[in-house]
Amino acid sequence: MRPAELRDYRGAATATRFAGPREEFSALQKGCGIYDLGFRARLSLTGSDRVRWMNGMVTNNVRDLAEGRGVYAFLLNAQGRILGDMYVYNRGESLVVETDRSQVEKITATFDHFIIMDDVEVTNISEQETALGLAGPRSRELLNAAGIAVQEIQPLQMATPQCQCECDCLECTVIRGDDAAQESYEIWLAPKDVYKTWRALIAAGATPVGSEALEMQRIAAGIPLYGVDIRERDLPQETEQMRALNFNKGCYVGQEIVERIRSRGNVHRKFTGFIIEGAPGTPAGSKVASGEKEVGEVTSAAVLGAGSDQRTIALGYIRREVGLPGADVTIAGAQATVIQLPLESGALRQADDAVLHKA
Repeated sequence: MRPAELRDYRGAATATRFAGPREEFSALQKGCGIYDLGFRARLSLTGSDRVRWMNGMVTNNVRDLAEGRGVYAFLLNAQGRILGDMYVYNRGESLVVETDRSQVEKITATFDHFIIMDDVEVTNISEQETALGLAGPRSRELLNAAGIAVQEIQPLQMATPQCQCECDCLECTVIRGDDAAQESYEIWLAPKDVYKTWRALIAAGATPVGSEALEMQRIAAGIPLYGVDIRERDLPQETEQMRALNFNKGCYVGQEIVERIRSRGNVHRKFTGFIIEGAPGTPAGSKVASGEKEVGEVTSAAVLGAGSDQRTIALGYIRREVGLPGADVTIAGAQATVIQLPLESGALRQADDAVLHKA
C-alpha cells in the first residue's frame, strides 16, 4: 500500500496517510498501527564523562539510569526555558539521545557549547540506525507473529530479540514506549532492513499509519509536541510534563529556576485539553476566554466526528485558576469544556466511527 503523499513532519518527509485517518486511527486504538519513525533522530554520546556530563545537562536523572532503560527529559537554557525535549537511553557503552529531526541542530549546538574539558563525544547516528513504530493493544502480539520475539518489557525498556522474521534483522533493538497514549514499541534497525521488516509486520496484521492519524492520536492522548505545544518561551512546570523532571538529581542547566518554581509555588498557567462542540478547523493560536477575560490559547487541534456530531479536541494553555476539568470556556466563539488529559478510553471509543482529520 502506497502513501497518499509525503509531507514534512517533525523534520522529515513522512507519509500523511495510506488509507484514511479514520481507519488508521482505529487501528491505533483497537488493533495495531505501524508507522515510519524516520522523523526521529539519534545522537550517540560516548566517552568516560558522558553520564556525569549528560546528568548536568537535562532535567531528568541520567546518573542512576540502568543499562537498557530510558527517561524523558527537557534541555533548558540558564533562564529555565525549554530548548528541546528528548528521550535518553543507557545503551551500556554509550548514551543515546532520541529526539525529532527538527530539534537536532539546536540540541547538538547546545551540547557542543557545554563540552569543554569533558571526555564526551556526540555523534549523529541517524543515518546508520532508523526506526519503525508500532502502537495499539495488539502490538506485541504482532511483533511475535512476525518473528520478532519480545517478552513483556516495561515502558522505556530496551530488548534485543533474536529476530526470526523474513527481514533477518538479527541486531534490531525493540523499545517499549512510555505508554502515555497506549502500548507502543519502537524497532531500531539498519535502514537496509526497514522495508522487509515493514512488509513482515503488515503480513502479520499491522495497519500502515501516516502522520495525520499519528497527530490525532497524539492530540487525543494530550502529548505535547515540541515546536508546537512546547515552545522556548515555556517553563517546564507550565507544560505539566512532570515525568521530565527529577528534583533529587543535583545541578543541571536551568535547575535553579525549576527549583525556585517548586519551592515558591506553581506557575500561573498550565497545559491542558479542551473539547469544543462543533467548531471544525479551530486554528492554533485561537484564544481561550472565560467570560469576557482572555485566559489562554490553543496550540493544537483535531476534529472528530461529522455533521451534527462534530467536535474538536484541542490542546493549549490556560490560567490555573480557571483551568479545572469541567470548566466552561469559549474558544473561537464556540462553547468548550476543559478536560483532563489524557482522555479516558471511553471518550476515545466515542470516536471509533468518526471521521478524523487534522484541524
